[in-house]
Amino acid sequence: MRLSIEPATVQDTDEILKLIRALAEYENLSEEVVATREKISETLFGEKPFAECLLARLEKKVVGFALFFHNYSTFLGQPGIYLEDLFVQQEFRGKGIGGKLLQKVAQLAIQRNCGRLEWAVLDWNEPAINFYDSLEATAMREWFTYRLTGDRLKKVALGEK
Repeated sequence: MRLSIEPATVQDTDEILKLIRALAEYENLSEEVVATREKISETLFGEKPFAECLLARLEKKVVGFALFFHNYSTFLGQPGIYLEDLFVQQEFRGKGIGGKLLQKVAQLAIQRNCGRLEWAVLDWNEPAINFYDSLEATAMREWFTYRLTGDRLKKVALGEK
């Protein structure tokens, strides 16, 4: 079967949302998905897109995706790419599709003069960790990820503790 990796279009919104839900199910985080078709369409394909998405297709069937956005390294003085999600549907894993998606994102990083490509992985996701280790990617163990969402984000924005 022929694999293609191409940028998603607004017509792919439903497929992207299906993949997001499948990823959340895999990560045992389904209850956290509040994304809607409208939100995905606006934030990826609207007037001011906040992220980009590549879709992996076997023939015409969507089997995986990579969703990413630009960040910036003050130390390098260069843009970077943050890979938010890399996911291949269960039945298509082990065929090199995830590697091809990551390769395409890395190619875009080089083409765009990015100084780095970064992502996070859940500490229990051994298959993904083993894959990233096989690439000789550096695990940034000295860094912790922090997050503000919902009411806490609003309180901080208002200067409340």
